[in-house]
Amino acid sequence: IVAFEQAKYAQKLGLDLIITDHHEPQGTKRPDAFCKIHSIKICGTAVAWTLFKDEELLDLVAMATVADMMPLMGVNRVLVKEGLKKLNQTKRVGLLALFNEAGIEKENITSYEIGHIIAPRLNAMGRLEHAIDSLRLLCTKDPLKAKKLADLVGETNDKRKLLTQEAVGEAKLLVNKSAGIHVLSSKNWNPGIIGLVAARICEETGKPSIAISMGEEHSKGSARSNGTVNMVKIIRSCEDLLVAVGGHEGAAGFTIATKNVKEFRQRLEKLMDKETVLEEPILEIEAEVNLENLTLNLAKKLQDFEPFGIENPKPLLATYNMKLENLRTVGDEKHLKGRVDGIDFIAFGMGEMINVLQNGQFVNLAYTLEIDHWDNREKLQLVIKAIL
Repeated sequence: IVAFEQAKYAQKLGLDLIITDHHEPQGTKRPDAFCKIHSIKICGTAVAWTLFKDEELLDLVAMATVADMMPLMGVNRVLVKEGLKKLNQTKRVGLLALFNEAGIEKENITSYEIGHIIAPRLNAMGRLEHAIDSLRLLCTKDPLKAKKLADLVGETNDKRKLLTQEAVGEAKLLVNKSAGIHVLSSKNWNPGIIGLVAARICEETGKPSIAISMGEEHSKGSARSNGTVNMVKIIRSCEDLLVAVGGHEGAAGFTIATKNVKEFRQRLEKLMDKETVLEEPILEIEAEVNLENLTLNLAKKLQDFEPFGIENPKPLLATYNMKLENLRTVGDEKHLKGRVDGIDFIAFGMGEMINVLQNGQFVNLAYTLEIDHWDNREKLQLVIKAIL
């Protein structure tokens, strides 16, 4: 819709219009433009970058690629790998202020820091306020203005986290475990955080998920795929119920008349009944590692496979019969922390397991390896994904 409006406006002004996009095309009609550049294999920022191919802009391309959850394979892997080099050497005043606010070091930024620390902060403004302040932060050359904007971005992100936590808690109560797809809705959810709600429910259930913010006349929806379903395609199967829809295979957004939400849910649930959906996600272990091989050297060798992300996850390893020590919870008792055979570990979201595990107990672990740089020292840490 925006592209068609831009085309009309350009024609009135007598300007040539170049359209760049990465979403899956809808219908056969295309806006009239001097040139249209389109690819679903790279993110929208990367598509626009192909017009300039300025290496100094690759830091922005890397951030956008990770933030848009593009598969980190092929050209995306190259763009992020090269972009991370630029990001770790950046002189952008706004980014430096953001790094300082977030408590991250410039030389140690990976795809993880982009996806879990940098991008959420930049995206928070567009979700709850206006994205223009994130753009101003990236563009400013004034250190004082950069600090003020970075603080604003951080504060807005904190607000976003609270709203998301409340919404996810409500969404979990709405989940029908027997359904092949979760279509959840509430009038309490801010439209800016429904994509995060859908992503969290998808991650925890292993099933494609949709979160809808209910409005009086129209409602906003956001969808996330579990990797087996083309979300924009499945949503477009209900196009007669929708006002607008867009997106790609992994994620999609749409507007729907509120009166149609119930039928929309019923149609998708019926459609997904025909699909085979696993009740719980299966952990794919890359290798079993003996205790004596768990070293900093191994962790450093695995870093050669960076950047990690969609379709190129951190290698998931397993070690059996490890002895638990120094068990405790952190982060308001949400996370489990301790040591196994002298090696530090953290298990995010597993704080409740403190009630069933005991020091001295032997367990089997699935984990990824991490190098902790606390206090300018390198130390091996296991990030636990499963305890058996």
